[in-house]
Amino acid sequence: MKLIDRYILKHFIQNLFFGILCFLIIFILIDLFENLDKFIDKHLNISLIFIYYIYFIPEILKLILPVGMLLASLFTISRFINYSELTAMKSAGIGIYRYLSPILIFGFIITLLSIYFNGWVVPNTNRLKFAMERDYLGKNQIISTIPNIYIQDNKNRFINIGIYDKTTKSCQQVSIQIFKKDSLTVMTDRFDAKVMLWDSTAKDWKLIDLFHRKFLSPETEELIYTSESYISNIGEIKKINIDPDLILKKQLKPEELNLTEFREFIDNLRGSGQDVARAEVDYYSIISFPFASLVTIIFGVSVSSNRRKGGAALQFGISILVSFIYLGFVKISQIFGYNGDVNAVLTAWLANILFFTISVVNFLRINR
Repeated sequence: MKLIDRYILKHFIQNLFFGILCFLIIFILIDLFENLDKFIDKHLNISLIFIYYIYFIPEILKLILPVGMLLASLFTISRFINYSELTAMKSAGIGIYRYLSPILIFGFIITLLSIYFNGWVVPNTNRLKFAMERDYLGKNQIISTIPNIYIQDNKNRFINIGIYDKTTKSCQQVSIQIFKKDSLTVMTDRFDAKVMLWDSTAKDWKLIDLFHRKFLSPETEELIYTSESYISNIGEIKKINIDPDLILKKQLKPEELNLTEFREFIDNLRGSGQDVARAEVDYYSIISFPFASLVTIIFGVSVSSNRRKGGAALQFGISILVSFIYLGFVKISQIFGYNGDVNAVLTAWLANILFFTISVVNFLRINR
C-alpha cells in the first residue's frame, strides 16, 4: 500500500468511526429515554440495562453503517478540497478514480464482513436481546401452548393440530388428511390421533390412539385402529415436513434467525406448501443491505466533489435526506415483495440497483 493510500484511508476510517460513534450514542440515548419508564416499572437494575444495550449494539451498527460510510466519504473528500489536498493530488497526476480506489476497496471488504456480521452475529445477539425482553419486560412472548395450527404439508396433504405444547413437544387432537393429487375434493385417507409426540432420538413423530379411515370408494371406507405408531411406519405418510423447531421458529422474529436457520426455515415452509414470499424478501434483504455501504460511498464522493452546490452543511443535509429516502424506498419495495407482486430477489436488490445507478451517473456527470 502506497503512502497516499494509507493517508486517504487514515482520514476515511477516522471519520467513519467518529460518525458511527456519534450515531450509536444518539440511537442508544433515544431508545433509553423511550424505554426508561418500562425499565423502572420492571425494576431492572443498571447492570441488566447495560447488558441489554450490549446485545442491542450489533443491530444498531447494522443499521447505521451505510450512513457512517456516507458521512465518512463526504467529510474525507470535503477535507481534501478545503485544504487544497485534492488539487495537489490532481497536480501530481492522481485522478479522482485513483484516490477513490482505496476507499472503495475498504468499503468492499467491510461489505463482505457485514454480510457475515448481519447474517450470523446480529441474529445471535438479537435472540439474546429478545430473550431479555421476554423475561424482564414481557415483550414478544412465545406462548408455551399454541392453539389451532393448520398446515398444508404438501400439495395434497393437510395437517390440523388442536394444541401444540412446546414444553413436552406434543400435539393434541391431530388430523392428517390426504387427498387425490389430481383432485383436492376427493379424500383418500384420514388419520386422527389423540396425541402426536416428538421422539428426539428417532427424529420422528409418534401418533398415539390413532384411527385411520381409508376411503375405498364414495360409499365404502375402512377403519383401522392403532394404539401407537411412528409416522415413518405409515406407508401413506412416511414423513411430514414439520418438527418442533419449525413450529417454534414460526413464533420467532426473522431478526432472531441467522442466514442458515432462515434458509432452512424457508425451505421447510415451502415444503409444507405455505407462502414464503415475505420470508424470502427478508432473507435476501439481509444479504443485499450491506452493499448499501458501497452505494453511499460513491454518492458521498460525488456530492462532496461538487463545490458548486453549496458548502459542507448543505451537502451534509442532502446526504442525510438521501439516506432516509433510500431506507424509505427499501421499506416501500418490500411491501410489494411481501404481497408477491415483485420477485423476492429483485425486491431485496431494487433499492441498491436504483441508487447505485443514480450515484454512478451523478459521479460521472460531475467528474467528466
